[in-house]
Amino acid sequence: MKTDLHIHTYFSDGVFTPEKIIDSAIEVGLGAIAITDHDNILAYDVAQKYINDNSLNDKIELIRGIEVNTLYENNEVHILGYFMNPKDSDFLAMIKDQQAARIKQTKEILTLLNKKEGIHIKFDDIKKLVAPGGSIGRPHIARAITSAGGTNNVMESYSKYIHIDSPVYVSRKTVTPHDAVEIIYDAGGIPVIAHPHDLDDKAEKLIKDLMNYGLRGIEAYHRKHSPAMVEYFSTMAENLGLIVTGGSDFHAPNMLNGQIVLGKNFIPDWVYDKLKEEKKRIDFAGVN
Repeated sequence: MKTDLHIHTYFSDGVFTPEKIIDSAIEVGLGAIAITDHDNILAYDVAQKYINDNSLNDKIELIRGIEVNTLYENNEVHILGYFMNPKDSDFLAMIKDQQAARIKQTKEILTLLNKKEGIHIKFDDIKKLVAPGGSIGRPHIARAITSAGGTNNVMESYSKYIHIDSPVYVSRKTVTPHDAVEIIYDAGGIPVIAHPHDLDDKAEKLIKDLMNYGLRGIEAYHRKHSPAMVEYFSTMAENLGLIVTGGSDFHAPNMLNGQIVLGKNFIPDWVYDKLKEEKKRIDFAGVN
């Protein structure tokens, strides 16, 4: 079955609604997808309702997912989660804390932009760029700066204001990758480290460490990963007894040619099968 296990909607920094994601996924022949918005799971219910209301259950399977933004030694580490119990109290508390940290960071950056750069942006202007209750983040701030005339384009906003060395940038207080992994696992989910190549030489050490907290997979297939990287992380997963996952990390269509890139990455059929097997193993272990 053709799958894509890493997709974002406008409930975080994607541009499509959950309904549009479902239609697009079916259009490109995907049989199973996971919506993995940053620090929230709101899109899942919207997408699943759309599937049910339009009798699309025989065309696509939807997995509840999340991508949790964490910090480790001043590096961003993203932890994917699949099949979590959405009512688990610790899981819900983590999401609540992450959302509060996003709002606090955004308001502090806006204050500094006003005081130091004379760029006036209201918090409500940022909120309008994301679905109600969704995760506000740096992409939304960058877009708002450009819209306010502070820069000529979004990339310039990132280079001038949305990075750690900028005088108006404020770091976000986030959960640790260790806590994120443990909370997802304890909520019956499958924690997976996302696009590990971003961590360079720290990846293997951190992956081994996170296994002590419940890490169960490595996202080997990713648009940033060359074939050699895919092979490297797949071999690492096999040697460590972890599963392999993958996805397009879709946010928006290719603006140059308008293509939808959902499912662009080649992901072997067995990846989804192993993910489901791992969920059964976790559920069985929880019962016994």
